[in-house]
Amino acid sequence: MKKFLYIAAVAAMMVACGRPTVPTNAQKESRLPNIYPDYTDVTIPFNICPLNFAVREGASEVVARFTYPGGEHTYGENQKVLIDMEEWKDMMKAAKGESIEVEVFAKVGNEWKAFKPFKIDVAEDSIDPYISYRVIQPSYVAYEKLSINQRDLTTFDELEIYNNMSVSTEAKGQCINCHSYQNFKTDNMLFHMRQGYGGTMIVTNGELRKIDLKTEETISAGVYPAWHPTKNLIAFSTNKTGQSFHTKDLAKIEVQDTESDLILYDVDKNEVSIISELDDELEVFPTWSPDGKKLYFCSAHFEYQNDSIAKETEMIQRYKEVKYDLYCADFDPDTKQFSNMEKVYDAADSLGQSVTLPRISPDGRYLLFAQAEFGCFHVWHNDAEIYLMDLKTKEVRNLTEVNSKRSESYPTWSSNGRWIMVDSRRDDGNYTRPFIAYFDRQGKAHKPFEVPQQDPNFYTFFLRSFNRPEFMIEPVKVTPQEFARKAKEDAVKAKFAKN
Repeated sequence: MKKFLYIAAVAAMMVACGRPTVPTNAQKESRLPNIYPDYTDVTIPFNICPLNFAVREGASEVVARFTYPGGEHTYGENQKVLIDMEEWKDMMKAAKGESIEVEVFAKVGNEWKAFKPFKIDVAEDSIDPYISYRVIQPSYVAYEKLSINQRDLTTFDELEIYNNMSVSTEAKGQCINCHSYQNFKTDNMLFHMRQGYGGTMIVTNGELRKIDLKTEETISAGVYPAWHPTKNLIAFSTNKTGQSFHTKDLAKIEVQDTESDLILYDVDKNEVSIISELDDELEVFPTWSPDGKKLYFCSAHFEYQNDSIAKETEMIQRYKEVKYDLYCADFDPDTKQFSNMEKVYDAADSLGQSVTLPRISPDGRYLLFAQAEFGCFHVWHNDAEIYLMDLKTKEVRNLTEVNSKRSESYPTWSSNGRWIMVDSRRDDGNYTRPFIAYFDRQGKAHKPFEVPQQDPNFYTFFLRSFNRPEFMIEPVKVTPQEFARKAKEDAVKAKFAKN
């Protein structure tokens, strides 16, 4: 319905007003136009929805001419460029593997300006049709209202997967987080609920269960998850997590783990076992290799020195000393045994840096991670940037093509490995928003573009952050109402199994 109304509105506008005419007497400018979102010289998938944008030149009228192989279209309505959906599909089909040239004209005062044209390259590689993310206020304190949403990238359609307001009240608030899928599919998926009606919602082969993963032998329930690619197994970190807040620092908030380990959950047996619980090590952020034979994770060596104060207090005092390295361990999917644990990237001692959120490309060749000076919660750290490790050569480089002057975090891959998505605060420093970049066959990333919205000013006025973006090849089939009903049931206790 949302898609139909959008097409109808654009069509009605064109019928009523006709297509805007390109001015013939425009003064040529040597610079690119100031447009938002910035879609100048980006590479996009041929199945993405229209790249609507606003022209921010103080103009009373704008015209944009799109020239593609075999034709051209013009658009413009006040300060916005809103593209007809069906015409966009035709342009994408014609320009697949080639480019579209965009010329922007703006009437400022009584004069028209013609800005430097830019290209939109249309890749031959498609993108997964869906993404999902948590929508939350950026303080991470006021979470009375938050949701996990799924977005159709081929249209502007967005639906809620689950909204905590369906069961939550101020007296019994509920936080939801850490949605995860097996191989980009949604028949096997999960997300966590905390505080009110706490538990982990796990969908297995389409069947929904609510599980309490906390056992007497583990320090917490499962936190950061990673589905095994071929088995009904999920690696989790278990964490004792606290928050502290800056009064002046632009970072505003720190999130620290005073303790953390790794566990393995057998979905079919409802059993939890220990992967790693080393003393003085803070293990977190597990992720599997595509063949399921290696588990990568981050770990920080941290020794508490003052027995007279609580661990939480000492951690707040020494939080900048916590720096994570990248590790991996071999895994036998048949015996469920781990071996040969080794450090694969020394960030702490060699570089004085901290690594988080590793993710491996579907072909097993590359590994993305976020890196900053310290800590595990890089979303608030302006120095946080995305790095790329070539697992064949072991070369590590800053992915400068993707990074900005502000925080980049939560890197992830599309199912075909040709697109990467990151959470970025490059717009204003306060709100994380999803950006997508093409990753070509030579291992180079291209300029990222913000996930398109029907109204190009959407992000300016939507005062929420988009947290933990994930690619999906299909939508979630369990309804929000089914999740809400299950949320009110008691969680099934997981059993502990010794290795």
